[in-house]
Amino acid sequence: MQQIFYFDTSVFGGVYDMEFDTESLLLFDKVKQGKIICMYSDFTESELLRAPENVRNYFKSLPAEMMKRVVATPEIVALASKYINEKVVGQTSFDDCIHIAAATIHKADILVSWNFKHIVNVYRIRGYNAINLHCGYQTLEIRSPKDIVNYENESSK
Repeated sequence: MQQIFYFDTSVFGGVYDMEFDTESLLLFDKVKQGKIICMYSDFTESELLRAPENVRNYFKSLPAEMMKRVVATPEIVALASKYINEKVVGQTSFDDCIHIAAATIHKADILVSWNFKHIVNVYRIRGYNAINLHCGYQTLEIRSPKDIVNYENESSK
């Protein structure tokens, strides 16, 4: 069974960042091999419009059949607002909250991000998931690409 991973914008940019390129490319290889479906939102597309051209081109080069686009609905905006209102993060992190809410509502298996301050952070994850449960949603697994590719490498030994 293919897993569906929600990729936030930082993962696409990670392909061209020396600190994150190795794990980002390994993760995208899984997408290209048909092992992972890459979920992203229309909001991701908007953020990518401001990204460097090479990042936009990489995004466009990914196999369409392995990509799943979701739309940021009023339900997503409401859940993202709840994260802010409950002070999991501040108002300036609303864009990050849209990604988390989209992945939650569309039932991604894992949200993948390189944002360690506002997303891949144990205290923030606990806050997001407490609100998810309180609002009747499932919890969301949140990891960095490094966590995923290193875990796979360890488990295949």
